[in-house]
Amino acid sequence: MNARYLLPYTPEAIGGLPDALDVLVWDGDGPVPSDEALRGVEFFCLPYMRHPAAVAVIPHLPSLKVVQTLTAGMDDVLPYLPDGVVACNARGLHDASTAELAVTLILALLRGIPHFTRLQEQGRWSQEFHESLADKTVLILGYGSIGRALAARLEPFECEVVRVARRARSEEEVHGAQELAALLPSADVVVLLTPLTPESRHLVDAGFLSRMKDGALLVNVARGPVVDTEALLKELAAQRLRAALDVTDPEPLPAGHPLWHAPGVLITPHVGGPSSAFLPRAKRTLREQILRYENGEPLANGS
Repeated sequence: MNARYLLPYTPEAIGGLPDALDVLVWDGDGPVPSDEALRGVEFFCLPYMRHPAAVAVIPHLPSLKVVQTLTAGMDDVLPYLPDGVVACNARGLHDASTAELAVTLILALLRGIPHFTRLQEQGRWSQEFHESLADKTVLILGYGSIGRALAARLEPFECEVVRVARRARSEEEVHGAQELAALLPSADVVVLLTPLTPESRHLVDAGFLSRMKDGALLVNVARGPVVDTEALLKELAAQRLRAALDVTDPEPLPAGHPLWHAPGVLITPHVGGPSSAFLPRAKRTLREQILRYENGEPLANGS
């Protein structure tokens, strides 16, 4: 019999699912299941770390009705979806981990941690003053669920948080995108959390960067192409701005790319999501979605 679900984890590992659920387990590693085995799959959960390659399985799923990702972004999946297939992202799954990394990157750059790491490698003791997050203004661009998680984590640091989303929301003191140009000059730190869309591609261009104050820090934990890399490199080379980048354009960043050695930049290799917080939240997300599907209920975060 053909499986109804194609999942990266066994039902036992996910827990709380009905007995005898018709599941084919494939985590993206090893041989792709045969076309015959995939014929009846209606619900496909893309493996997390391997999902860019796993999208190639989609054309081999003639019964497909739902694609579930374990990522917040869907930009690299949507082009592969047939008409009529519901796509669901994992909104909320990465809130804690990504917000935590954003705070880490901010503190690391402000407090000079990369600099002190280099001194440690040289065996040098150099007591210096560096910046504090306290009293800074942090602008969060793309204020959704991860933005809320970040704002909550920033609160104890005694900084001012400015929230910006596509549309203003008075109940949360969220500014609309049309106010961004006026808000940028007062921000000490700008954190990018906006999804990648045609409108947000190269949103952070030369004009955007020119409106940031001297010495400001740009933190990108969204998607690499939100930033115009060439424009950012010019600002970094002039040492007018600093940047902490968990995502880049291109990505993976090739060896020898000028971003690796640009002054004032800290790069992590797209690790906002993969942490010990991932697996329990991934299993909970998948469990809840499967139970909704089994019961004929609307799926969360579907489009």
